Amino acid sequence: MDKNRIEGTKHEIKGGVKEAAGKVTGNHARELSGNLEKNAGKVQKEFGKANDQARKQQDR
Repeated sequence: MDKNRIEGTKHEIKGGVKEAAGKVTGNHARELSGNLEKNAGKVQKEFGKANDQARKQQDR
């Protein structure tokens, strides 16, 4: 498993928590920051998936 998948998942979860905390407290900056981190984590996770698929193709 590519390390980007693991790191992306961590960022996705951390960003979701920040976003929820920002919504609850009314802190729009924290909410936005969390949303950005969550989406960046999703992109990083997809990049890791693509790397895994490329490795599988290369091994064939």
